[in-house]
Amino acid sequence: MDPTFTLKAKIWLWQGKAAWHFITIPAGLSADIKGFDEMPRRGFGSVPVKVTIGSTTWKTSIFPQKKGTYILPLKADVRKKEGVAEGDAVQIVIALQ
Repeated sequence: MDPTFTLKAKIWLWQGKAAWHFITIPAGLSADIKGFDEMPRRGFGSVPVKVTIGSTTWKTSIFPQKKGTYILPLKADVRKKEGVAEGDAVQIVIALQ
């Protein structure tokens, strides 16, 4: 059984050349995720996950940040399907793969 985590967090917009939207996974929950040593790692230390927001579920990766958190990229397709945008707080279920 894959570890599963539930959280509520706000969507934020990357302030760079590309308009990427993200959700920051809080430090405490990020530490719990890091505690699973058997997790496969991908490029840049990313962790493969299955994410659910509302009725939309997809596979992606979360990426570690220097401040000890992970960030979750939020695709435009998911934002559109769920009717969410920058600044909205969303309920998220993350299952480690």
